[in-house]
Amino acid sequence: MKSSNPRREIQIVPILLDGEILTGDSVAGKLLEAMRHQNVSLTSGDILVVKHKIVSKAEGQVVKLDQVKPSAGSRSWARKYRLDARVTEVAISQSKRIVRRERGVLITETQHGLVCANSGVDLSNVDGGRSALLLPRDPDYSAKVIQRELKKQLRIFIPVIITDSFGRPWREGLTEVAIGVAGMKAMHDYRQQRDSHKYVLQASVEAVADELACAAGLVCGKLSRTPACIIRGFDYQRGRGLARDLIRPAANDLFR
Repeated sequence: MKSSNPRREIQIVPILLDGEILTGDSVAGKLLEAMRHQNVSLTSGDILVVKHKIVSKAEGQVVKLDQVKPSAGSRSWARKYRLDARVTEVAISQSKRIVRRERGVLITETQHGLVCANSGVDLSNVDGGRSALLLPRDPDYSAKVIQRELKKQLRIFIPVIITDSFGRPWREGLTEVAIGVAGMKAMHDYRQQRDSHKYVLQASVEAVADELACAAGLVCGKLSRTPACIIRGFDYQRGRGLARDLIRPAANDLFR
């Protein structure tokens, strides 16, 4: 993969993780230990991309489904579409609003402002379906915690991106998005710069954190026990960027 600079290559280095992440574990510590076993190390200029599931597990964002009592509305919806009413109840409890509910699909806006299916509630790669995993309470803060721990242990500055898999309107399949960012700007603003034909760009604001999340998704698969990776060679902009910067304000959203 090539960056905008044709002389510079971008590498994506997977980080394999054996064993489970438990509540209270240090995500940074676990990943550094895994890297040592793989003879892989972070260097200045690298970006660490982490799937949210290990972050949520470390933060205890797990709900035992046998302790969930679904409402009559959740039971009715689940019965109609052969779903688990408990999962529906958890998804609704994690939402700020229901965006769309139709044909067994529940699209919500989370408390973070993310629009996704089931408020990001997921049963895969947890404990075989007995528990549901929630999104981190504050993914930007979670990314900052990991970044601080890396700096403390390695004495180098490493930006961190936390990702999740989302579906998209008008497109089939899932892709990764950045839900937490620390240490870099989430967007690159090219407006007022001139292209190769001297045209002044008017609307080009690139969601680089999402693009890096997608790149990481090529190696951080759901079945590969690879919950993180190193992106090396990308010329990011250092700064106090946040994933919430990528959420379009309601006043500018033509689809609300």
